[in-house]
Amino acid sequence: MSRQLSRTDNLIQQFDTILRTLVPHAASASRANPAVGTQDAEMTDAERRHAAGLMRINHTGEVCAQALYQGQGSTAKLHETRDQMEQAAAEEIDHLAWCDERLCELNDRTSYLNPAFYAASFGMGALAGVLGDNISLGFVAATEEQVGRHLDDHMHKLPQGDRRSRAVLEQMRVDEAHHERWALEAGGARFPAPLKLGMRVMSQVMTRSVYKL
Repeated sequence: MSRQLSRTDNLIQQFDTILRTLVPHAASASRANPAVGTQDAEMTDAERRHAAGLMRINHTGEVCAQALYQGQGSTAKLHETRDQMEQAAAEEIDHLAWCDERLCELNDRTSYLNPAFYAASFGMGALAGVLGDNISLGFVAATEEQVGRHLDDHMHKLPQGDRRSRAVLEQMRVDEAHHERWALEAGGARFPAPLKLGMRVMSQVMTRSVYKL
């Protein structure tokens, strides 16, 4: 019989997740990196910097995803779907670790702006949870839809020689599509186009600022 976690236990667990999300190289993947066995072709210094900028954006996107799940977990009930929510969050940790590893391979770093984006995403997740589980799940679906668009765009923009980054993004794309389907099938509300447009504008602010910072 599992022990019921106390408020202190939950706070410690949340703090541990925050540290693993925001501290570079702290996250550990539970699955093998999809780029294992894949070799890059030759790339110029400019191409490597461009690839690093794109992977930095993807890493920050995963920071936001972790914050979203943490925020929702603090306010939403989601009793029927909590196991799936936790599984999705674990897969997002994999993405976080893979992007971090790839940035190291490209001799680059994660974004300085990650703490700010984490805080903003946590707040949005908590608010969505307060508004109800169907809204909370709908927010997951709309977010994953937006992430999928970014991944498709980045796979197109990556240098041809950057095969390792592409392998990572391809697996991330599969996972994100699964998360979107699950959230909708679990009862998530389909967000109207104007709301999705607002989320897209906010996402563009993130991508433009994080590419270099």
